[in-house]
Amino acid sequence: MRVLVTGGAGFIGRWVVRKLLDDGHQVWVLDDLSNGRIENITDMLSEKNFKKFIQGDIKDVSLLTDLFLKDFDICYHLAASINVQDSIDDPKTTFENDTVGTFNILEECKKHKVKIVFMSTCMVYDRALTPAGINEKDAIKPSSPYAGAKIAAENMVLSYYFAYGLPALVVRPFNTYGPFQKTGGEGGVVAIFLKNKLKGKSIQIYGDGTQTRDLLYVEDCARFVVEAGYSNKVNGEILNAGLGRDISINDLAELIISDPLKIQHVKHIHPQSEIHKLLCDYSKAEKLLGWKPKFSLENGLKRTEEWIGSTNLI
Repeated sequence: MRVLVTGGAGFIGRWVVRKLLDDGHQVWVLDDLSNGRIENITDMLSEKNFKKFIQGDIKDVSLLTDLFLKDFDICYHLAASINVQDSIDDPKTTFENDTVGTFNILEECKKHKVKIVFMSTCMVYDRALTPAGINEKDAIKPSSPYAGAKIAAENMVLSYYFAYGLPALVVRPFNTYGPFQKTGGEGGVVAIFLKNKLKGKSIQIYGDGTQTRDLLYVEDCARFVVEAGYSNKVNGEILNAGLGRDISINDLAELIISDPLKIQHVKHIHPQSEIHKLLCDYSKAEKLLGWKPKFSLENGLKRTEEWIGSTNLI
């Protein structure tokens, strides 16, 4: 297939591109590099099926108009503002990137009959209330402008399926971590904790640390996202992906660093947008796609720590 990946130089986007190339598809990447990094895809740029990297913005309608003349079969739309705190401080930017930008992509997909896989987030949910975890029919809660913008974009994506018959679906991966994730303040909790461990620094936990996360290794996430796009059975659907196991931030810290004196609790930066219990029920993806995670948390943490230690990120 001929495939466009927006946000393809980002953390998850990079792994989506890798999976698509491994599966033999021709890939174009659009990324404005506001969050992504060209270094994430440098090793793929010379591959025969990596067709082009375009540095550009999904809010640039004229750029999209020209780009979609490439006659794509499918668009994996991952480009977005992803930081919860940034969305609280500056909701307009998040709304324009995540909602308006998605609308621009949808318009081109409709015009050219291009299937769209929209990358949403587990942050649209309220907390898990049962031992089975959160499924796709459970309550959503826009606790931050980031979540609100993603919910709005989800609804637009599904509206194009129902109104125009556009092949479209929404994927909601849970907390994804792994190699190529940023290790600074905008990175995920795993990357930040592991970097601090390798530098001999303390780990700082926001709030009391009892909040839980369902941590999905990035290669499992990319396989889920890509394979969801291959299936016509899930058009018009919303799909979760996660490990199906949650862990408190306190327990995660203790799993990563054995010295309790190096674990500190600090004031939460956005307690109003905290989801206290995130646990994924991925049974729908397993039933419809045959997908389930392959990497345990312990294995994923080991691989991620090895990668961070092998880079100049520490």
